[in-house]
Amino acid sequence: QVRLVESGGGLVQPGGSLRLSCAASGSIFNRNAMGWYRQAPGKQREMVALSFSGRASTYGESVKGRFIISRDDVDNTVYLQMNNLRPEDTAVYYCYVTNLLNRDEELWGQGTEVTVSS
Repeated sequence: QVRLVESGGGLVQPGGSLRLSCAASGSIFNRNAMGWYRQAPGKQREMVALSFSGRASTYGESVKGRFIISRDDVDNTVYLQMNNLRPEDTAVYYCYVTNLLNRDEELWGQGTEVTVSS
């Protein structure tokens, strides 16, 4: 069973930056989307950013222009560079991988907490 292992969460002041990493413990789907969702207390889980095989990417409206997603297909790792963080970015961030040829096949990480507060 492949696991997704996240790191990089923590406490940061408004306007600061954090970089999240997510590494798959083994081989993943050849045609895949890798990325991040987040869930704030009392809110539904929302898509933050996804990176697709072939290098296309998409972002949630609230993070466009501030967050950058990147990936390393050799190491099966996806990164999220978060800049100009706001208190409303506070959430648990979950790594996510899905098979683009069968969207029922997906993997989730255990989550890493990001808190933006002064």
